[in-house]
Amino acid sequence: MPEYEKAMRPEDLTRLFVERSNAGDAAGVAALYAEDAVLAYPPGELTVGRDAIRELWAGVLAHRPRFEREEPLPTLVNGDVALTSTPPRDGAGARAQVVRRQADGSWLRILDQPEFVPVAR
Repeated sequence: MPEYEKAMRPEDLTRLFVERSNAGDAAGVAALYAEDAVLAYPPGELTVGRDAIRELWAGVLAHRPRFEREEPLPTLVNGDVALTSTPPRDGAGARAQVVRRQADGSWLRILDQPEFVPVAR
């Protein structure tokens, strides 16, 4: 596996995700997740584990989507766990991730909710 830049701040994960996705690098995207991470995607489903996340992104990135960087909202940190989020450009819903600091000081996603749209009542 190639040596990838590590996210040394929780906010780095969003930038690295966009860079690697736009490069079509599914393995690079998966490297942003912990081995036991849970991704709430596709909508209504869960993708569990780095290998499954890599396979999912390989399929998505085969269609060459383009991602735009979204400015992160303030990060909430408690010790080795942090909550990151970004507002989608279309203003609908939100994106949120729980990330964990690794032994080397880098951060990886452990929970990822990339699309959350509140249900109208």
